[in-house]
Amino acid sequence: MNKKNNNISSFESDLKKLQDILEDIESDKLSLEQSIEKYKEGVELSKKCQKALDDAKQIIKVLDNEK
Repeated sequence: MNKKNNNISSFESDLKKLQDILEDIESDKLSLEQSIEKYKEGVELSKKCQKALDDAKQIIKVLDNEK
């Protein structure tokens, strides 16, 4: 599987992790340090999800041009 398809296939699980991180941060059960670490993790997941969306758009664009 190429890297583009790998990004796309992990999108839903990455998005779920991102939602879980948001819930953790909003719960007020984490220390400030833990919240910062979760935030950093969320930023990385957000970038990964955006890359997957960009890859999916590119695939759709290619498929549309093949019509």
